Amino acid sequence: MSDEQNPKKITRAFVLAAGLGKRMRPITATLPKPLVEVAGKALIDHALDRAAAGGIETAVVNVHWLADLMEGHLAHRTGAPDIVVSDERDALLETGGGVKKALDHFKGEPFVVFNSDSFWLEGPRPNLGRLIEAWDPDTTDILLLVAPTATSLGYEGAGDFYMDPDGRLSWRGEREVAPFIYAGVAILKPELFADTPEGSFSLTLLFDRAIQRNRLQGLRLDGQWLHVGTPEAIEAAEARVRESARIV
Repeated sequence: MSDEQNPKKITRAFVLAAGLGKRMRPITATLPKPLVEVAGKALIDHALDRAAAGGIETAVVNVHWLADLMEGHLAHRTGAPDIVVSDERDALLETGGGVKKALDHFKGEPFVVFNSDSFWLEGPRPNLGRLIEAWDPDTTDILLLVAPTATSLGYEGAGDFYMDPDGRLSWRGEREVAPFIYAGVAILKPELFADTPEGSFSLTLLFDRAIQRNRLQGLRLDGQWLHVGTPEAIEAAEARVRESARIV
């Protein structure tokens, strides 16, 4: 099948890399969190390499905290994807505002959003490819990669979502524990940003709206999600990577 005949081909992505990384201090006092290394590679390179393997040709990366270090690192990458820097030095725009600022780069087509610290061990098939294959714009406004709360290494929260048999997601209630957590990768339609605030806002606003329309879908991660949110979590994640390599 040619690219023109394949309606699910998605070649552009936005990588969220502008955050302050407060929970990763003191490391992030002098190093942006996306440049923290896990298993010998910066977190952002794990994300960008997976994007390239999934067919992403252009990735927009936003920068704010220690932006010069981020730009210097990105400038030394070679190969796919092509990198476009979205400069947020003047104001941190949160997840939604950061994406909105860069919308022109997506040419009106659906695109992937990565958290730069999304990190997981793959199953038999790469998860980004599975996500793109599962994307159905006729029934879905946003498709999230979600991981089981109970088996996600380094995560001690109460989860984010319930998922029905058709893959539709709904938020957990207060004082409840939900079986799935957002794994930091999503596919979105650019038109969802048409009626959103100027400046800083969270992508959670778009998730809420999609839930209200029954058009927020989830795909269960095949593999294991590793939550790298604190300095202590780095060691745990690296130990799990080493263990996985021995099993293979």
